[in-house]
Amino acid sequence: MSEPRHLPGDHEVESAKGQRTRYRVSGMDCASCAAKIDTALRRAPGVADVNVSVPAGTVTVDHDETVVPAALAQRIAVLGYKVTGQGPANAKASGAKADHAHGHVHGPGCDHDHDHEGHDHHDHTQGHRHDHGAEATAGLHGHLHDHGPSDGPWWKSPRGLLTIACGLALVAAYLVGRLLPQTGHWAFVLAMAVGLVPIARRALVAARFGTPLSIEMLMTIAAVGAVIIGATEEAAMVVFLFLVGELLEGVAAGRARASIQNLTKLVPKTALIERDGKTEEIPAETLTVGSVILVRPGDRVPADGEIVSGESAVDEAPVTGESVPKRKGEGETVFAGTINGDGALRVRVTAAAQDNTIARIVRLVEEAQESKAPTERFIDRFSRYYTPAVLVVGALVAVAPPLLFGASWGEWVYKGLAILLIGCPCALVISTPAAIAAGLAAGARRGLLMKGGAVLETLGTITVAALDKTGTLTEGKPKVTDVIPVGRSEREVLSLAAALETGSSHPLATAILAKAAEAGVPVPPAADAGAVGGKGVTGNVGGVAMFLGSPKAAGEKVALTSDQAALITGLNDEGKSVSVLLAGDQVAGVIAMRDEPRPDAKEGLEALKRAGVDTLMVTGDNRRTATAIAAGLGIEPRADLLPQDKQAIVRELQANGHVVAKIGDGINDAPGLAAADVGIAMGGGTDVALETADAAVLHGRVLDIARMVRLSRDTMANIRQNITIALGLKAVFLVTTILGITGLWPAILADTGATVLVTANAMRLLAAGGRT
Repeated sequence: MSEPRHLPGDHEVESAKGQRTRYRVSGMDCASCAAKIDTALRRAPGVADVNVSVPAGTVTVDHDETVVPAALAQRIAVLGYKVTGQGPANAKASGAKADHAHGHVHGPGCDHDHDHEGHDHHDHTQGHRHDHGAEATAGLHGHLHDHGPSDGPWWKSPRGLLTIACGLALVAAYLVGRLLPQTGHWAFVLAMAVGLVPIARRALVAARFGTPLSIEMLMTIAAVGAVIIGATEEAAMVVFLFLVGELLEGVAAGRARASIQNLTKLVPKTALIERDGKTEEIPAETLTVGSVILVRPGDRVPADGEIVSGESAVDEAPVTGESVPKRKGEGETVFAGTINGDGALRVRVTAAAQDNTIARIVRLVEEAQESKAPTERFIDRFSRYYTPAVLVVGALVAVAPPLLFGASWGEWVYKGLAILLIGCPCALVISTPAAIAAGLAAGARRGLLMKGGAVLETLGTITVAALDKTGTLTEGKPKVTDVIPVGRSEREVLSLAAALETGSSHPLATAILAKAAEAGVPVPPAADAGAVGGKGVTGNVGGVAMFLGSPKAAGEKVALTSDQAALITGLNDEGKSVSVLLAGDQVAGVIAMRDEPRPDAKEGLEALKRAGVDTLMVTGDNRRTATAIAAGLGIEPRADLLPQDKQAIVRELQANGHVVAKIGDGINDAPGLAAADVGIAMGGGTDVALETADAAVLHGRVLDIARMVRLSRDTMANIRQNITIALGLKAVFLVTTILGITGLWPAILADTGATVLVTANAMRLLAAGGRT
């Protein structure tokens, strides 16, 4: 568990000979779809592994070089699904602590690179259709298993048109039956055939490719059986309700998928680029790194970049969930999709369209949705036994009472057929991935990225959070906390110090200059300014020789009074760095700086404690500074730690039975992040080091860690509700069917009805995910 782990985006080959291909597949909206595709592809020679993600609409196949990707695309199409290509070339996300070797990912129309580690390949054909005969093949088979709309309204989709046709045929059969009672039976048979023929065709194809007990097969047996025993009206109604249920599943699944894909719509289609002193409008997707673009007030930023000139309030709510616009100026970063406020900005592009923050978030979430959570894997195993068991019950119900007790064959065969419809595990199987997908999407919309279902599931169980200090609990950069003048005003001390530090990029110099700008003090020019190695800076301001440096260096130039020495010691005890300003041979003032806690650090730690999670500070900083910061935050400090020491603390906590989350900057904390049950990287947008972490807080808020835990627990509660709905409805209808209270058409509600309810319940997580 201590090996370094990688998030999607690492371009490593799967093995010396292995290849990985990802297909984007439309019309795949339920667990039954996933099972059929999985089984069909696994039976193909040369296929090592298959991962079908219903929420992401992707199929990822690991195979050897003997496999032609187009042949796999054709196999998917034969089952009745449309292969529309693939997204960016990234490998799938595996489970929380599994191996994360990644292969290149390709679509059916892409060339394949093999055995080239570390190369950054990008698919510039995202969203375009990769032919390879896949769509033609689907067309030849005359039907598309398209539960709901991929593009356009549902009533224009093949599944929508079939449902409407079946409904109209049912109405026509009813009218014919009223007008010509003697032909009513055949009218309903024809009405049923309108919907059943495509269903039966799908059932036969699925059986041919290894899934004999598909929902379509159960549906076909039940409908044909009902006709044989004379229940033609109910048979036609059941087929129609089945189609309606599938359509609703598709609509619900489409909304779940769109919730994260809608993020990409935040990026404007066009951008104003500067060329030869002029601005011209070009497609935003054609922007290259280094281009300079103009972003007018009120416009959305078309690309990730750095402000070259201008200042404005930027609304980052669409990307990060931050409700208050941030004031940004020259040298600061802006993200694609954010909204420029009141000033024009010139921005240098730092990431191409396929690599901007929103594209990376969408890609990470889609890949995370492919990773199965432990609960989902258990449900998958359970469902393999559930369907055959229900079929055995159905067969026994149909034949046992007539054979053993002389009961009516018609009545009990009818009940057995109804039980067949209850036997599909669709709602049960989708109960977990639907909630996981919604939870991952809800988190992403708030800047909380999790690598997969296993991570999301584990987060809710953590008992200890070990947090790094610098850059995690604190801002990661020093701020001026105290300006103590001696014989001068506070503003004058700050002004003179800023004069000496002008032009320096040292963190302490940056802190002093930022404080001077915030206070609005004038910064006079300094003559002969220069650095004294390891001691401080010197210069001449207004004809007076000035020095700003460490207390030790200042003490070598001027004798410090006992009061001044005591003041400096007291500031040091608070974990602050102290600089002494000398004017000639006099002490002019003392400036103290410290890497201050993030504004929400204390609130975030308290939220974790309320959630039952103990907190611990682990830092490589000195004990005095760590103790001072920890005292203000109410957290236990462990200081003077090397990276391997942090890892040892994580191991020790785990040995004592704790589930540990390690939160750090993701770089020097790599050993600790890898060892923890969940490693969380704190970051700011594109700078976040995702490679070594299971999850990331893009926003850099400590409070978001508690929100991750809450989201995990909400998601697991939602999964429990979904399993209860799925099994509960089936149990109720099983009993009522055997007792003769309900018949065939209510039984279909135990399947498609439960699936729709489960999906709708999972969507509640998206609504909750909007709150920060």
